[in-house]
Amino acid sequence: MRRMDDLVVIGAGPYGLSIAAHAAAAGLGVRVVGRPMASWRDHMPEGMYLKSEPWSSNLSAPGGRHTLAEYCATRGLAAEHGSPLPIATFSAYGLWFARHAGLPEVEEDTVTEVAPHGDGFLVRTAGGPPRPARTVAVAVGVMPFTRYPDALRDLPPGHCSHSTGHSDLTRFAGREVAVLGAGQAALETAALLAEAGARPCLVARRSRLNWNTVPQPLDRPLLRALRDPHSGLGTGWRSWVWSELPWAVRRLPAPTRERIAATALGPAGAWWLRDRFERRVPTLLGHRLHRAVPVAGGRTRLGLTTAAGESVVLDTAHVIAATGFAPDLARLELLDAGLRAALATVGDGGTPELSPGFESSWPGLFFAGLLTAPSFGPSMRFVHGAGFTAGRLVKGVLGRLGARGPLTGTTDGAGPHRAAAAHPKTYLR
Repeated sequence: MRRMDDLVVIGAGPYGLSIAAHAAAAGLGVRVVGRPMASWRDHMPEGMYLKSEPWSSNLSAPGGRHTLAEYCATRGLAAEHGSPLPIATFSAYGLWFARHAGLPEVEEDTVTEVAPHGDGFLVRTAGGPPRPARTVAVAVGVMPFTRYPDALRDLPPGHCSHSTGHSDLTRFAGREVAVLGAGQAALETAALLAEAGARPCLVARRSRLNWNTVPQPLDRPLLRALRDPHSGLGTGWRSWVWSELPWAVRRLPAPTRERIAATALGPAGAWWLRDRFERRVPTLLGHRLHRAVPVAGGRTRLGLTTAAGESVVLDTAHVIAATGFAPDLARLELLDAGLRAALATVGDGGTPELSPGFESSWPGLFFAGLLTAPSFGPSMRFVHGAGFTAGRLVKGVLGRLGARGPLTGTTDGAGPHRAAAAHPKTYLR
């Protein structure tokens, strides 16, 4: 006889840990499965910095406790506005949060399948027996959704990689590396490659690079603050809306939400990176990649086209695609295929349509993070969105559990014993 979990949280990054902290505080029987802060610990090169301000990079616990500033204070570290924070410090903060925020110990395992089971779910992992759950929150982060340009897809292994595939760039010392992209990941990866002794070249479709400006002081005259307000996603009224009003974004028509998620807060480099990049990294701007082929010596030949239609050939030892992520349910293979196919999606895209409490059209299945950006806006692409998500999602879980009625026993694998055993395809809005 196995106990049925009220909530299983899949993923232990900023969103998963925040959800678990709120769920535990609400008295739910919660289980967290994943490697804590895996994307930050395992998929970012040494020497990277957090782009967002420390005060907007907190994980979320009830009462606003266990902040990044609190962690830094216990270590004698500075978490100051306008001063970039090392990724390693942020990763360590996430581990500290997991130990101190009241959530259960994270199970460092991999979820292999989530399937319907009675009026709940059966969660299978690589390292243990399957366990039933009343509700599930999918907070898998960005790693399942890495995006590669189509031209790179047929290259043999070893010729190209994604920017998330490297925790140590010193392996490229002395070699030419073409970095594709124009966002922070591309710009910082290229700068770190140069500083590690490699010979990077940035290739981007954009005709110019965008750089964020030095942040304005937090304390400013009232008129200036009203004209250009601070927010968790930067200064300005538009950033403030994306940051502070995700609930309002969700009320917009689906095509508008999709457009906002795809275009708002576009590629740009941090102000503190600009000098490091421009001093050491050559660029090919306004160049589109249309072909990539392997050549002798394990090298790769890139066929590029300029805005004027001219052809350019670039030979390189390796290609790093810093081309972001493409959230799509079709790539979330841990979900049972039938369950995945049954989910309502946003417009013509492949992301789940969600209720105000982050519940999908399948009762009891919740989502958090990147997959929710076309529902709630661009703040879901950043750590800052975890605060809004965690409280709303746990409230949604409590509502769903209440709607299903009290648990009247345990489960023996044949399904839960409940007052209401039906599994209606309702969609709470």
